[in-house]
Amino acid sequence: MRVVMFGYQTWGHRTLQALIESGHEVTLVVTHPKSDHAYEKIWDDSVAELAAKHDVPVLLRRRPGDAELLQAVKDAAPDIIVANNWRTWLPPEIFDLPPHGTLNVHDSLLPAYAGFSPIIWALINGEQEVGVTAHRMDAGLDAGDIVLQRAVTVRPDDTATDLFHRTVDLIGPVVRESLDLIASGRARWTPQDRARASFFHKRSIEDGRIDWTWPAERLERLVRAQSDPYPNAYTYHDGRRIRIVSAAVSEARYGGTPGRVFIREGDGVVIVAGADAHTGRLPGLLVRRVRTDDGAEHSATDYFTTMGGYLTAHP
Repeated sequence: MRVVMFGYQTWGHRTLQALIESGHEVTLVVTHPKSDHAYEKIWDDSVAELAAKHDVPVLLRRRPGDAELLQAVKDAAPDIIVANNWRTWLPPEIFDLPPHGTLNVHDSLLPAYAGFSPIIWALINGEQEVGVTAHRMDAGLDAGDIVLQRAVTVRPDDTATDLFHRTVDLIGPVVRESLDLIASGRARWTPQDRARASFFHKRSIEDGRIDWTWPAERLERLVRAQSDPYPNAYTYHDGRRIRIVSAAVSEARYGGTPGRVFIREGDGVVIVAGADAHTGRLPGLLVRRVRTDDGAEHSATDYFTTMGGYLTAHP
């Protein structure tokens, strides 16, 4: 089949590589210009460079609404469009243009976690699985019928970085198998159950600000979800920002006010956590390693030289 691809960053790069290796003919690639957004500078393998390396025509667009782009897609005469990590809405005059429409590849197990940053949100929420879904694009965002889905298990110590690597490795097989099913006429399209749908916004630095009224279990997942190279979860101590690099849920239960720098336990320092911490029936967050804004990393037992005081959401 003749394929036009819309994609960006490493997700788009893996998709284009799979298309090139699949034997289908890639006639045009559309990608975004590089961005200064903190999250878009992570996993930023260049789709444009890969296309150029294989002599595939490339167009750079922030949004796809201009007549020149529409004509270029028409001229490329695709049998199908394949999209992955295209960051803005595609109009129906584009996604419905090819005979087989547009196959969108999304890094969640749809219908859950449509939208942005699905792996990070899924990890924060304690999901047991994450994965990749190939579905037909329609007027809804990540809402079209599903042709193929693959999942990986979330292990207790997984970070968002671990899950990125495991899910991005699914992209090539999902793309190739989906196209084979479509080209052979064997594709079976399953409508999404909209009652199970959820939709999430793009993560920003603000979303890493720690709220000590969250239970320790969720805060520990937040720390893993904001693993390097993502901007780490952060809080303030004596008016200075510190980033929590490594943490666990405390073994013992502690009572008091959320955010209190309380006591050493094992290899870390316990911070009181949870809206009901005053009951004394909740574990705290065992902070093991922190990083200051100058980039220096410290064990929590070295950084918190005395107990007492509070970690706060603002200076």
